[in-house]
Amino acid sequence: MAERRLPLPGHGDTRARWGALADLAEEDLSLARLAEGHFDALAILDELGGPPAPPGSLWGVWAAKPDGLEHADGKVRGVRPYCSGARICTHALVTVGTMLYVVEPGEPVAGTWPATGMAASDSLDVRFDDVPADRVGAYTDRPGFHHGGVGVAAVWFGGARAIGRALLGATGPHALAHLGAVDIALRSARTALEQAADEIDADPFDRKEEAATRALRIRALVAEVASDVMDRVGRALGAGPLSHDEAHGRRVADLAVYLRQHHAERDLAALGARVNGQDW
Repeated sequence: MAERRLPLPGHGDTRARWGALADLAEEDLSLARLAEGHFDALAILDELGGPPAPPGSLWGVWAAKPDGLEHADGKVRGVRPYCSGARICTHALVTVGTMLYVVEPGEPVAGTWPATGMAASDSLDVRFDDVPADRVGAYTDRPGFHHGGVGVAAVWFGGARAIGRALLGATGPHALAHLGAVDIALRSARTALEQAADEIDADPFDRKEEAATRALRIRALVAEVASDVMDRVGRALGAGPLSHDEAHGRRVADLAVYLRQHHAERDLAALGARVNGQDW
């Protein structure tokens, strides 16, 4: 995975980037989470002029809050939660305040990821004891931060699509009604992602200042679609797939956890503040 290169966001083929992440998510959401973090890190390094990634390296972007990290004398110390790939990443980008630093992974804290959903993402807490850190630049104050946020939504979409496929071949009026609703929802999400990709390619440096609003809209839309897909598949098929189909049960558990990366009403309120007073 670390050797493969995806198109960088805003470089003319963002649809392909997100399509590849969605396809991987359809196969395995935990693996897609690790891939998304790795390729987001490569995009950040490119955007901010950071050091090139060594061949064969695997990167994470560990920016979860609360912050918990301090930087002094060129070193990072403290504990960072939710570090996907904690035991397999060779390098990471971590945030201290608003700044990003390149670090080699610290010490994973055993027992801090007892999750069922997204268990294989290996998202343990990591302790940094004066680990050397090289500053790269600002994390959120750049167009790529918002572009990357839409990329996460592409992974959610792939996970939802995998769950929705459980309805294919269903019979009976209720199951068919749910299948029709899932088809509309997934196609709407895909269309929105494709439009967003084209807009990013047309304005990669966000001169129109639309990137933040776009990311909030797409993430909210895809999160709502994914939740609706999970609900409709459950209502149509009952407990059978969850209790007797291990792969399906894992997909549902994984997506339920991964979707919590969307901040629900907090993000909707941020979107509302941005569009308040706009004329649709």
